[in-house]
Amino acid sequence: MRNLRVSHRSLLKSSSGATLTAAAFDVASDSVVCAFGPTKEDSLVQLKRWNRRDGNLSLIASWDAPCPSPDLVCDRILNLHFFSDSTTACLVFAGGDIVIVREDASPGEDKIEIMGSAHAGVSAAAWSPDEGLLAMTTKADTLIYMTREFESVTEIALSADDLKVSDHVSVGWGKKETQFKGKKARALRDPTVPESVDEGRLSEYDMYETTISWRGDGDYVAINSVVSDCRRVIRVYSRDGILNSVSEPVDNLVGALSWRPAGNLLAALQYHDSQAKVVFFERNGLRHGQFDLRLSREELETWGSEISLEWNVDSSVLAICLSDRIQLWAMSNYHYYLKQEIFSFSSSTANKAAACGWHPEEPLQLIVSSEGGIQSFLYSSVVCGGPATKSEDYGVVAVIDGKCLKITPLRLVNVPPPMALHEITLESNALDVTITTTNTDTKAIQICVLHHKGCSLYEWPMISMMQSPPFHKWTINPYQHGDNSNSMYLQAAFSGETSDRKSILLLRNSVEVSTIHAINLLGQTVKELSAPGGAIEGIVSSGPCTQQSGTYIITNERKDTAAGDLVKDISDFNQQNNVNIAVPPFSVGRADAVRYSGGTDYPKDKESTYEEITFSLSENGSLFANERRLARNCTSFLVTPAHLILTTSQHLLKFVHLPCLVEGISQIEHELWGMCFNNDLLELSLPPDTPETDERCRSIERGAKLVAAMPSIFAVVLQMPRGNLETIHPRALVLVGIRTNINEKKYRKAFFACRNHRVDMNILHDHDPGEFIANVPLFLDQVQKVEHIDLFLSQLRDEDVSETMYKDTNPDPGVSELQKPEAIPASISKVSKVCNAFLDALENRTSTHFQNVVTAHVCKIPPDLDAGLLQIADIRRNNPELVHGAIEHICFLADVNRLYDNCLGLYDLQLALLVAQQSQKDPKEYLPFLRNLQKEPLLRRKYWIDDHLGRHRKALRHLCELNAFDEVKTYAIKHSLYTEAMEYYRYQDNNLENITRLYGDYLNQQGKYKEAGLAFEYLNDYHAAMDAYRQAYLWKESISCATMIPVSQSQLQSLCTTIADTLSESKDYFSAAIIHTDYLSDIPTAARLFCKGYYFADAFRIIGLHHRPDLLESVIDVGLVEGMASMTELLADCKSQINAQVPRIQELRVKQAEDPLAFFNGDAHEGLDIPDNVSLAPTDSSTMGGSLFTRYTNRTGTVGTNATRRTSKNRRREERKKARGKKGSIYEEEYLINSIGRLIERVNSVNEEVDRLVMGLIRRGMRERAVAVENAMNEVVSLCNECTEEVFRAGEKGKAVEHKDISEGAIPKGWDGVMWDTLHGEKRREVPVVKSFSRRLLLGQ
Repeated sequence: MRNLRVSHRSLLKSSSGATLTAAAFDVASDSVVCAFGPTKEDSLVQLKRWNRRDGNLSLIASWDAPCPSPDLVCDRILNLHFFSDSTTACLVFAGGDIVIVREDASPGEDKIEIMGSAHAGVSAAAWSPDEGLLAMTTKADTLIYMTREFESVTEIALSADDLKVSDHVSVGWGKKETQFKGKKARALRDPTVPESVDEGRLSEYDMYETTISWRGDGDYVAINSVVSDCRRVIRVYSRDGILNSVSEPVDNLVGALSWRPAGNLLAALQYHDSQAKVVFFERNGLRHGQFDLRLSREELETWGSEISLEWNVDSSVLAICLSDRIQLWAMSNYHYYLKQEIFSFSSSTANKAAACGWHPEEPLQLIVSSEGGIQSFLYSSVVCGGPATKSEDYGVVAVIDGKCLKITPLRLVNVPPPMALHEITLESNALDVTITTTNTDTKAIQICVLHHKGCSLYEWPMISMMQSPPFHKWTINPYQHGDNSNSMYLQAAFSGETSDRKSILLLRNSVEVSTIHAINLLGQTVKELSAPGGAIEGIVSSGPCTQQSGTYIITNERKDTAAGDLVKDISDFNQQNNVNIAVPPFSVGRADAVRYSGGTDYPKDKESTYEEITFSLSENGSLFANERRLARNCTSFLVTPAHLILTTSQHLLKFVHLPCLVEGISQIEHELWGMCFNNDLLELSLPPDTPETDERCRSIERGAKLVAAMPSIFAVVLQMPRGNLETIHPRALVLVGIRTNINEKKYRKAFFACRNHRVDMNILHDHDPGEFIANVPLFLDQVQKVEHIDLFLSQLRDEDVSETMYKDTNPDPGVSELQKPEAIPASISKVSKVCNAFLDALENRTSTHFQNVVTAHVCKIPPDLDAGLLQIADIRRNNPELVHGAIEHICFLADVNRLYDNCLGLYDLQLALLVAQQSQKDPKEYLPFLRNLQKEPLLRRKYWIDDHLGRHRKALRHLCELNAFDEVKTYAIKHSLYTEAMEYYRYQDNNLENITRLYGDYLNQQGKYKEAGLAFEYLNDYHAAMDAYRQAYLWKESISCATMIPVSQSQLQSLCTTIADTLSESKDYFSAAIIHTDYLSDIPTAARLFCKGYYFADAFRIIGLHHRPDLLESVIDVGLVEGMASMTELLADCKSQINAQVPRIQELRVKQAEDPLAFFNGDAHEGLDIPDNVSLAPTDSSTMGGSLFTRYTNRTGTVGTNATRRTSKNRRREERKKARGKKGSIYEEEYLINSIGRLIERVNSVNEEVDRLVMGLIRRGMRERAVAVENAMNEVVSLCNECTEEVFRAGEKGKAVEHKDISEGAIPKGWDGVMWDTLHGEKRREVPVVKSFSRRLLLGQ
């Protein structure tokens, strides 16, 4: 589907008296080395360098080359090769001499030197592709290999015995003998026996020449020569000189030969039945396909008698060299297309046929040489496609095949090449084709075809594309060649914005002048724009992305032309011809270029501020936007109004959003866009190579290239390397189309686009939630079909797909601000909100959209099944015939068992029966159940239904309404529904009292003694309340209830004694002391209890209150000494724990930092030298820990291992290990850190106790002891403050890194988990706060 278009043409005519005989590329300087002479008139050989860009021709060297052989009229150059690395040219002459010319000869070296000579003469020579070996055949039938230093490697004799090396066995691939012709024909003859057998007879056109061709990798060389003057054979030799194979006999084979650089085929030439065919051979010598050159008998006898072949470097184009022209053929889908025909300077009667040479590095660059001069061509492989604008993107593609133009609208019919929907026969071989559309009322495609005999215009109405081919309007030849045979048409392009102003521009190039012809659509030549020869290289039009057809003229920067004069001539040319051409203010890569002018047309009454962008693809794969390089690995690209689409050498299809005008925004925003565009503030962002996450990137087949883009159907057509076509619908195009349709409120198109391309339909709402909710009635009117509305509702979910799955990657700030979606409150479900909007819109459409109403209720989150069932129940009364379908529909949407329960919950037994019939329930089960319910009274039936459904509160309510109090009590006890029963009987005192007593007993059994005590006290049952409060350790309430019974004094004292002892055991010394003081009047015991709790001030208070100074020494002093001893012991233990654990933590961290792997995994082999090249099959034990790279992802390779590691038993075992914190284990550090944390909490808790102890000691005159306790406390607090920084790393900033891409299940457990936390940065531990301890001033600092 691609054509060859001339990107550059340079010409050099031979001077009078000098005949061009050979030419070769100099890759380093991008020039051509030309050899002139020798001829029979003059034996002088001149070697010159031609700079193709500026036209300079400089002499390298010249010498006389007299013919050494009497058989030759004059010597002849068989091979000219230039070594760019050493600036040396090597010439092999037919007379046998091998001459080298050193352009930059070193001192002591000859500039021209004969390196050797074959006395018998040379018949053919060729250098290997790596320039390391010269293969040369002599007229004595020998093959000689020579190195670059011209040392003979081997010499091989070519004899008739070589034909015995191959025993060919052909299975007849592609031959007519093996084709099926019917059963009868098969019975008549054996299809494996050919109808005729070739004997290798020579052709009448055979010139008995020898041809040598190397394979692209240089491992093999093929030689085409005549054996014993009776048969032409192709021999294949290895690089070592070993004969590998010979070709099978083929009649009428001639000397042309070229080995495809890819290595799979050898191309040769066969004359057969007045036809010339290119035949292909495999390396083993067997035939493998052919194609016809389409030459008539007359053409064969004139300019088709002497033919040579030459493949380009990437095997994509085969050059057929004839007498006066070169034909370029390209293969696609096993069909060979004639893409270009180049005429040489010489006529068909010249002594030497035209020759061509491909550039060794640039695939589409070649030189065409003849006696009259040399031409240099640079081609680009382009797709000649139609417009890609809205409503006109039919995907029209024109393919050149000689005199046949194949046209296919890919949007209507995807015809695989080489077939086409329509074929146009031309007067001569086509050179270029361009396509546009008319802007008139009758839309039509206009096709301009440039060929050797002029220019033809065809028109193709869009309404009859399938039925009729394009019709011919006119053909003109604006320039008659005359004697100027070097003139050639290069390109054609449309220019202009409207049909009445549109023109066709034709670029013609010759040695003397470059001309652009402007032709109107009536076929009239308007004017010519002329420039010096080679000054204009090409035309860049706006391409198929927009109707604005501005045109750039690409000039040759190296030509010495007056740029100002050319710009002035262009300005005059535009004014006179109503065209729009200009010289770009930047360099343009010329492999392929398209001009982009901002997408849609700007309003006519306003001046556009958009500066156009020219996208161009250079020969090395660099894609440019003006002068900015976008990509370095681009293989093809297309431009649509919204996207730049490109393929890369990484086999990715990428989309770049382009700036386009947005309808409905203000003039200020338009101007803002223009400022961004012109100031290059707008970034054309190329998406990364992440097809998994980015909608703008998609993986494609290896080597696929773009053919056409059709945004209206969201399609892109790609051509695979073989030539077959594939139509895909990239997600980027689909989403842009969906968003555009939503913005234009074309919900039907957006809906079907989502449905056809499997896009989540939530985007219909999420792209613009507020606008969608407001236009739900419009959505219903457009979509209409009930099933489609159900499909949309059933796919709703609360996720905002416009921010997750289909986040808009378009950097268009104007659009994003205008269409910013509404924020949905967290309390409102998106699904429920949309469903409610549909229910409101369907309120008056129930008769036609009843099914949608049911769907909207069921699809809510949570589903409103009751509302849906009530709708069905309502329609059962109004339209009974619709009930069956409605029941089936709702049973399809929701779980039928749940629907059955909901029907029972609505107490509609008939509806429940209908639903049960749609389920898998056994009728023997539900029919008796429903019959029994039908027999019961209404309230009793409701009770049984609610009890069956587990709705016990409702069932209890129905029992209460039945006045069955005994059943209520039983039911409340069974289901613990005391509060519900109490609520119902709140105004019935007797029943309320009974239920409350039952509730109090229940609370007492459940251990909720406080609540039970309140219940009993509410019932004035103080005895039960006293026991409940006592068990709840509420001594105040318990004693209060005891006094309300009332109880005797002895019983009260016994109760108080019991409560006090219980409080003492729970270490609530303060409460126990209060009871002993207030109720038991036991002052000594109360004072002791105060001292045990370090409440020395209260002990002093009660001793003074009851005038018991004798207790100061016997109770207070003893309590102070005992408190000091226990507190000192506690502080000493804390100090020793800190001094032991903090250094151990430091030691563990040093080991961890030095060798983390050994620290966490342990040295299992104890330092033994274990070989690391032993491969073992994985087992459960060997894969348990994983490798160094997989152990921390918890993905060790076996499903069984992963499953085993997550069992609850292993988790409990790991937790026990963690709690023990065994020394040397992986959990030791964490255990020690937690231990220090608990110690600090303990020190903080005794802070006030130490303060009260110190005060008590001072009050009793024990100053030394108070100082000792205070010093011990201060020392422990200081140690805690010091170790906090080290243990908890409070000075470090958090190392935690959010691993959003790691799921919770992927984080390893156990030892691996501890190492994972360490290596990936643990979250910062919360540092405990150490309470400060204030020293008493009386004791000093």
